[in-house]
Amino acid sequence: MTPSNVIAVFDLGKTNSKLFVFGADGSVLSETRTKPSWIEYGGLRVLDDEALFDWMKASLKQAALDHSVGHIMFSGHGCTFALVDHDKLVHPVLDYEQEPPQSLADRIDMQVPAFRETFSPRLPLGFNYGRHILWLEAINPDNLSYADAILAYPQFWSWKFTGHKVSEVSYIGCHSHLWAPLRGDFSSLVDGRGWREKMPAFERAGTALGNWEIGSDESDTVSVVVHNGVHDSNSALYYYRSVGFQDFTLVSTGTWVVIFNSACPLDALDENRDMLANVTVDGKPAPTIRFMGGREYDLASGGWNKPISIDAMSRVIAKGVFALPSFAPGGPMQGFEGRFLGPEVEGEERAAAALLYVVLMTNLSLDLIQSQNAIVIDGGLVKTGLFAELLAQLRPSQPIFTSATAEGSAFGAAALVFDTLGKKPFVNETKKAAPLQLFGLEAYRETWRALSEIEEPQVVSPRKELHA
Repeated sequence: MTPSNVIAVFDLGKTNSKLFVFGADGSVLSETRTKPSWIEYGGLRVLDDEALFDWMKASLKQAALDHSVGHIMFSGHGCTFALVDHDKLVHPVLDYEQEPPQSLADRIDMQVPAFRETFSPRLPLGFNYGRHILWLEAINPDNLSYADAILAYPQFWSWKFTGHKVSEVSYIGCHSHLWAPLRGDFSSLVDGRGWREKMPAFERAGTALGNWEIGSDESDTVSVVVHNGVHDSNSALYYYRSVGFQDFTLVSTGTWVVIFNSACPLDALDENRDMLANVTVDGKPAPTIRFMGGREYDLASGGWNKPISIDAMSRVIAKGVFALPSFAPGGPMQGFEGRFLGPEVEGEERAAAALLYVVLMTNLSLDLIQSQNAIVIDGGLVKTGLFAELLAQLRPSQPIFTSATAEGSAFGAAALVFDTLGKKPFVNETKKAAPLQLFGLEAYRETWRALSEIEEPQVVSPRKELHA
């Protein structure tokens, strides 16, 4: 029997993992979510993969009963991998937010390829996941010698559902130290460590890999098609291209703010600013800058999760309250400790200062990535309110669009599957953001940059406004 065109997308974030069910017309039929559990194992933090797998199977079964799901797809957060041997894990999946001991880190970091080979900046923790593979190898060489495959995070899940081991370029090419974008091949680290034979053959994101059987108490077993997954931010980039945006900058927000601008030349990338070349689902370099904006907003705001008024923003500017970089590792202002300057504020005013901080970091990042084209903003920070409107005020020469979906990674994953089915149900539903006209914002920006001791980015001369 031919599977239905209903698609279940597991959008697997570090903090929240979600299941979206898309109807054949592209509408979202249902959404469920859970929080992955990170547990201790041998002195390390690792994923409780069995607990997450149990949730995935149960939620998928319910979705199949409710909506006759015919396809499964995965969109996954970066920096994460699995070492597997035949049908089992060699070592549990590492949490990327942990640093190797200094004695090991010094030895590991000597093996990292040059930036101009991989366009992966040297980052702390496991933000370059090749670094964490080296860590597991240093802890116990058997971790690598016993493994028959190194799987990226979305491919770990497609393997769990089908038993098929594959690779996918947008994930392996995501600041991992494992990929050389200009060559379109693995890096010297992979060959130097003898890992190439452990890298499964590549399949394009969205390719059908096998089937998963869903049992039911009320009907016969249902077989659904399992598709090769994708890196989440690259998935969002694919989605907006699929609905008509071409020359544009994507600001994909969540735990991370990831900014893509394919118009930026590769030689403008500064490894000390957390600038890098991602790789699209079609294997092309995508100049990128990023910082942990969602995490920083949560920390700086004190966990504020309600709207912020314009009055609160105005009071913060009038009082001269500044949140200064950086409240989380990585980003264009590494080596600075996040702090507040000015009168002490709490509640909504503290949240307003935090939102202004994230907007100003985004604006700085857009300058660094030489963004002068149309901007599309997607993801969780859209829901904070005023984020896009503040940015539109700071960048009046660029049209800024926000997505009604705010879930570009899940929509992009679904679009990749629809492509394999010969369907294009999604249309451009973005809306242009109106500048906020907040008094004093431009002067506040200049003071913030001076206080942060930020050198002015080199920005090329303006050009004509570009729309989708």
